[in-house]
Order: sequence, then C-alpha cells, then structure tokens
Amino acid sequence: MLKLIIGNKAYSSWSLRGWLAVKQSGLPFEEITVPLFDEAWERTRQGNEFAPSGGKVPVLWDDKAVIWDSLAIVEWLADRTDRARYWPVDEVARGMARSMAAEMHSGYENLRRECPMNLRKQVPARPLSENVQAETVRILELWAQARARHGDGGPYLFGTFGAVDIMFAPVVTRFVNYSMPVPRFAAAYMEAMLAHPWLREWLEAAQEEPWVIERYETAEA
Repeated sequence: MLKLIIGNKAYSSWSLRGWLAVKQSGLPFEEITVPLFDEAWERTRQGNEFAPSGGKVPVLWDDKAVIWDSLAIVEWLADRTDRARYWPVDEVARGMARSMAAEMHSGYENLRRECPMNLRKQVPARPLSENVQAETVRILELWAQARARHGDGGPYLFGTFGAVDIMFAPVVTRFVNYSMPVPRFAAAYMEAMLAHPWLREWLEAAQEEPWVIERYETAEA
C-alpha cells in the first residue's frame, strides 16, 4: 500500500496537492500527518521516512520507491495508473495543462509569501501589493484561457478534474480566505472546486486539527 506523509492540513498547500494527487489515483494509501514546526519537528524531519526529501512534505512511499515534491508525485502516479486521470488526452490541451501546472509549481512567490495558506482564517478584503495583483491577474488569465479552449467537458479547467486543478487547489482556497474578488467565470470554477468531495474532506479535516502554528495565525497576511 502507498504511504503518504503530509503536514498540517490547515497550513500545508503542498501537502494538499500531494494528497489530492494520491486520491486521484484511486489507489489505497496510508495517510500520516506530521505536525509542522512543533517541538519535535526538527527531530522528525531527520527521520528515515523524511530523509530523501530533505525534511519537506509531502513524501510518497511506494514500496521501496520514495517520491517527494507534489508535481513529481502527480507524474509518478500518472505512470503508475492511467495518465488520462491526470492529463488531457488531447495533445494541445495536454501541452497547455503541463505548462500551467509547471508555472504554478515554480511561480507566484509573492502570492505565496503575502497570502500564506491558513484554511481556518478569513481575512477581510484589503489592498494587495502590485506584485500579488499581477500574479493574480496572470492566474485568472490562465484559468480563462483553459476554460475557453478546453473546458467544455465539465466545470474544471480542462473539463474534468485533473493535475492542473490539483496544482491550483490551494490558490482557490487562498482567493476565498483572503476575500479576493474574481470574475464570474472564476467564481464558477472555484465553486466547482470547493464542492469537490475530496477538497471538502480536506477542508473539514483542517478545521478539526488540534495544532496551531502561531506565525501563520498572527501574521497580518
């Protein structure tokens, strides 16, 4: 059975991506949540299960294979099961989907820094920095292009739920938690994402977690 090590559901956006990727595989897995930054964190992250990842989450163990980094987990599971579970069959759509997933994976540093993930915190609408505004506009442009070109098959970015939606899931929650205004098409997509049973399951579990990371609770962002 697969074993997935994740961090706090309330705070760890990369854990959310890895968890959704494993859920999308349809394979049974054991889920292990490790509280981030608690008193035992430094010791825990040096353990054998974490060692290959350098102490970062998520980490997926598949028998003797260990895969870390959310996008790598997506690709591993796509090879392990059916690539159509994750990526569009049409090659033009697939090219765009891969590009969007890679851009999400490596970019948007200002949005991440100024609006850290905290699924238990609702922040009133406020002015955003120019850098965050630019990144938000870029994300909305990509969503609009994906929906217009390849979204006819359903409510998600490329019609059916897949890797790109997995990668952008924490952005959806950020837009909600930071009260960011979005156009109607984006609101419809976000509603579909928030209604997805797996994302609902994660959000509900995040509310019940006993752990609190003060740096994320007291930050103005």
